[in-house]
Amino acid sequence: MEVSRWPVFWLPILLAASVCGSDILMITMGGTKSHKMPFWELARGMIRRGHNITLMSAFPPDFHIPGLEEIAPEGLASYVRGYMTFDLVGARMRGEEPLPLYDILRYGYEACEAFLDDFETRSFLRSGRTYDLIILDGAYPECALGVVYRLKVPFMYINTVGFYSGPASMSGSPAPYSVTPFFGRAFTDNMGFIDRALNSAWLVGSIFAHGFSMTILQGVLRRHFGQQIPHVYDMAKNVSFILQNGHFSVSYPRPYLPNVAEVACIHCKEPKKLNADIEDWIAGAGDAGFVYVSMGSSVRTNKMPLAAHHMIVKALGRLPQRVLWKQDAEQNLTDIPTNVRLYKWLPQQDLLGHPRIKAFVTHGGLLSMFETVYHGVPIVSIPVFCDHEANAAKAEVDGYAKILDLQYLTSDKLYRAIKEVIDEPKYRIEVKKRQILLRDQKETPLERAIYWTEYVIRHKGAYHLLSPAKDLNFFQYYLLDVALAFIVILITISVLIAFVIRRSFHWLIDYLQSRRMDKLLDNSSNLLKSSKKLIDSKTIVKKNL
Repeated sequence: MEVSRWPVFWLPILLAASVCGSDILMITMGGTKSHKMPFWELARGMIRRGHNITLMSAFPPDFHIPGLEEIAPEGLASYVRGYMTFDLVGARMRGEEPLPLYDILRYGYEACEAFLDDFETRSFLRSGRTYDLIILDGAYPECALGVVYRLKVPFMYINTVGFYSGPASMSGSPAPYSVTPFFGRAFTDNMGFIDRALNSAWLVGSIFAHGFSMTILQGVLRRHFGQQIPHVYDMAKNVSFILQNGHFSVSYPRPYLPNVAEVACIHCKEPKKLNADIEDWIAGAGDAGFVYVSMGSSVRTNKMPLAAHHMIVKALGRLPQRVLWKQDAEQNLTDIPTNVRLYKWLPQQDLLGHPRIKAFVTHGGLLSMFETVYHGVPIVSIPVFCDHEANAAKAEVDGYAKILDLQYLTSDKLYRAIKEVIDEPKYRIEVKKRQILLRDQKETPLERAIYWTEYVIRHKGAYHLLSPAKDLNFFQYYLLDVALAFIVILITISVLIAFVIRRSFHWLIDYLQSRRMDKLLDNSSNLLKSSKKLIDSKTIVKKNL
């Protein structure tokens, strides 16, 4: 019996060895640097496990991660730098769409053209390098599917935009419009009739808009990979696994298939000690503590109107707390209050995990929302574009956020919102509840991501996890074709029954009328006979007389 235990004992070791040293290619076509963060964290974890990682993106590396090869094709990087020049805050303050529909649609196929036309990308594809797995960004993955097609290897997604349901839905996971909010608007999963109608309209409209963009992108792929390349939708539905940047504690409960795992906060870390300069400055605030302000990597503060800067500065200057404000570049500001400091870069998680922090003023980016819950800090959210409104709406529903609309924002409103979040205990109480829920997991999100990534490699794509639902169209998936068939059958049967009843009724009427006529004829015949007998009898009587 002792000998029989050895295969069980060695099985984990053999499974780990079977994927040790795998070559993995990661590609994100996302237009902001924050899209790289989940890839960086997974890469670090996989490198520690002995894997070889190559990451392609539009952003050259700011720092070196040992064992990670980063490639930033200049054509793609240049395009993204030119594209992300919008005055997002100014447009929102004017009540306009920060990103017009045309600009949203063109990003996918224009970025694809820039990526595939780049000399470095073409050299990479001609190099003959092979990989065991490709991991794509769930946001704008379609262009990179051409690389998957060329290299003929299994692929996964890290769906960086957590509220974007497209990748999971396309692979077969249910995403009913009644409880799946459109990621670009402030809907939640608890909607009344009007909101469900509007949400459905946005989701249906986004499908048609995306289809239009993909028609053009398909042409780009055919020029670079040949006319025989399958349609992007046909390639996308064969994704082996999806690492979903969400968690039911900070996003929404979702009925995912087995090829989806939630990894929200894969990048979250315990705070480290701040440098002496920042630490001493925070300590100078005493019990009042400090407020941290950051608009993330997607909203460039150097593109903000000076009026917006002055408005924010005026509000921050009234606070009794000290304020650390992350800026992208030096601004032409000369009236910075003594309680406010501007920095081009700040260690966000170290600040959010600091015991003296009182509130976080943010644009509502998804990673920032995860971090604020992980560290238990209430927020004032000022959504700008993309998924910011959806992220903020969820945080407000959960009770740890105050939302402000840029179009109607004033210095006084911002000041009062920050004061409310700091002074009213309910915000901190609710965020602490969410913090407990987010941290109460059987393993870390990174460990979960590593396990499933290696699982896909071990099982050569893990295609046994895929559901046939991915191959069904909308009408088949929701059984609309079956419902239509049932309706046709029921109508047909009803018509036949009605026809039979009608014909039977007519036959019965005809039969009854015929019987009645026969009876009348018989009666008439009898009457004639009786009359004839009577006449005959009278005739005989007359003769006798």
